Amino acid sequence: MLECRIIEKHYGGVYALKGVSFDVRPGEVHALCGENGAGKSTLAKIIAGVVQSDAGEVWVNGEKVTFSSPAEARKLGIGIVFQELDLFEHLTVAENITLAHPEAERTVIRHATQDAFCRPFLRQVGLDVSPRTKLGDLSIAGAQLVAIARALSMKAKVLLLDEPTSSLTQEAAERLLNLIGDLKKAGTGIVYVSHKMGEIFRIADRVTVLRDGAHISTRPAAETSIEETIRFMVGREIDLASRVETPAGEVMALQVKGLRTLRLKEVNFSVRKGEILGVTGLVGSGRSALGEALFGLDPWTAGEVECLGKAYAPKRPAEAIQARFAYLPEDRRTQGLFLRMSVRRNASAVILPSLSRHGWIDFQREASVIQEELARTQIKMAHDALPVESLSGGNQQKVLLAKWLLTQPEVLYLDDPTRGVDIGAKADIYRIIKTLATEGKTILFVSSELPELLACSHRILVMNEGRSVALLETRATTQEEIMTLAANQPLLSS
Repeated sequence: MLECRIIEKHYGGVYALKGVSFDVRPGEVHALCGENGAGKSTLAKIIAGVVQSDAGEVWVNGEKVTFSSPAEARKLGIGIVFQELDLFEHLTVAENITLAHPEAERTVIRHATQDAFCRPFLRQVGLDVSPRTKLGDLSIAGAQLVAIARALSMKAKVLLLDEPTSSLTQEAAERLLNLIGDLKKAGTGIVYVSHKMGEIFRIADRVTVLRDGAHISTRPAAETSIEETIRFMVGREIDLASRVETPAGEVMALQVKGLRTLRLKEVNFSVRKGEILGVTGLVGSGRSALGEALFGLDPWTAGEVECLGKAYAPKRPAEAIQARFAYLPEDRRTQGLFLRMSVRRNASAVILPSLSRHGWIDFQREASVIQEELARTQIKMAHDALPVESLSGGNQQKVLLAKWLLTQPEVLYLDDPTRGVDIGAKADIYRIIKTLATEGKTILFVSSELPELLACSHRILVMNEGRSVALLETRATTQEEIMTLAANQPLLSS
């Protein structure tokens, strides 16, 4: 259906793709793997007409084509769901789906007609919202499902999915993987870009690995393994499965009793110094709302919290930071980073008052202060004057983590810190989290990926519809038990 021949793309003196060839067959899921910066997204954008290659050819159904825009690619049946969503928060779900849609190119579109067109695709992805809902009112996971629904509405013959489950819970991801199976049976060719090896080896027919813009291997999924694929990706052995070994301390760092907000109904838990507390739940369970409440972003309506032995009730983030509490948000691009500013300026943003005198920044002191944290988080970059948007997703996440570590926090709320990062960066983040715990820091680690919570947490807090419903010892629980609790509302266990 689709063939790329010796594709090359460079930005300045840096090659994003070096003579890469790739093809997709009818009814096939062809997985595209590699670390952040390997060239996966660049290749997908070239196929979808978003980016033009510097050399090489693209063939569709046996004919050589040249795309100057995504619209031209769509006309030949090529659709894409981007990792960084190209949606409009101020528009409705229906408007986002039908905007520039080939079947909706009319001067005036009635809302009723628009809604009727969108509902089947929203049901297909399992998103139970009104088409009139503003996109900005949805969670990241909800927005991701809207992007997938839009792609499905295009009736693409070749569908490129770039990290489609990076923001989804296990339940929503499961629904999407089943949907991919249905599309495959219907003859759709699917390019699946993901860092999640379990998903890839569940649905892929073939696996292609890129590293540093070059093609490393293409193999039938049945003839390779997760371990071999990771080795091809990073060029070294990576351990993602080893469990946290250091025991948590005895001193309580954070105690939460009856915490309520407009989105939280009843949250109770405690966490010790040196402990990594995993936090999980389905979409809308309150995982992100809990972090926002504890960081002073969301007003409380009830509850008592004690942090580091003192009463704690921040009404704004500055008060939380002063109390040595840090919050790494779920969406680094819209909530955590200034994308066009430099790595250095992003890292120092929260601590500028301590680097300034009479309103003037001491740049030499700024440079020396941030170097230690930038080195600790192992950010891969040419220099810290680069804009943060030029870094890969994994390195952007490390910049965000370094920014909050510079505030010298004692309690860190990390909301899905490994979302959309590659295997190597994920291993680095796990290492940083475990090291912080050994130093006596308290970590609340939010994730919908249960294997990583079981590997990195001492205990796991399960949320459901704004309530804490279970607090489990990691070594005494299973993924099945956690999912059962996340879907129901039993009494809180100790």
